[in-house]
Amino acid sequence: MGMNQSLLPTHSALKTDTEHDQGTPVSLKIRERLKAAKERFHANDNISAYIQPGELDGLKDEVEQKLLDVLNALVIDTEHDHNTRETAKRVAKMYLSEVFRGRYMPEPDVTEFPNAERLNELMIVGPITVRSACSHHLCPILGKLWIGVMPNEHSNLIGLSKYVRLADWIMSRPQIQEEAVTRLADLLHERLQPDGLAVVMEAEHYCMKWRGVKESDSKMINSVMRGSFLKDPNLRREFLSLLSNKN
Repeated sequence: MGMNQSLLPTHSALKTDTEHDQGTPVSLKIRERLKAAKERFHANDNISAYIQPGELDGLKDEVEQKLLDVLNALVIDTEHDHNTRETAKRVAKMYLSEVFRGRYMPEPDVTEFPNAERLNELMIVGPITVRSACSHHLCPILGKLWIGVMPNEHSNLIGLSKYVRLADWIMSRPQIQEEAVTRLADLLHERLQPDGLAVVMEAEHYCMKWRGVKESDSKMINSVMRGSFLKDPNLRREFLSLLSNKN
């Protein structure tokens, strides 16, 4: 997602470590490939196509060392404090393998099947649990989302669990909520090719609950409407009313 297929790295671009200075940090090697392909690498971009086998472990080691420097700069004694001795390692693993894995892992395999019965009625999937992170402060964004689909006879259909997998892949990145919902809508529209698509997300932002004004009850709700959901106000009202009845 977000990768220009014509700019994916060629064999010559993906040089092996033996062709590189052995002392070059893994992160720099990956950056060089991205820049050579003129591909951006914003916080919410997926860069898995530019990571060679085995490099993710090296990247974890590099991030661990940088995080250890941060802890030292915070004047935390990681040598004698048993609670923080392994913190840098744990956080590095958390970032790369868990909460930000949507940047470093390829898009999950999703089996599609034809709309054999020519379904053309509104389908709603949700609530799907949302776990993301604000790219401004790297604080959690936690909430839920709903997906509305208006298929046509040519639409592709996917299993219920696949909506969850695709949503998690998009959400597991540092980003802002507005962009996350748009990216998920883009991905689902590309996959399904429906007449209409709607995504609504409601979430709490811990960059506001944990810091700043420390507002405990506020939530952000935003939506993306495509196709018939955008053009047909009756369909849009039906979708939103069904969601309101579930709350």
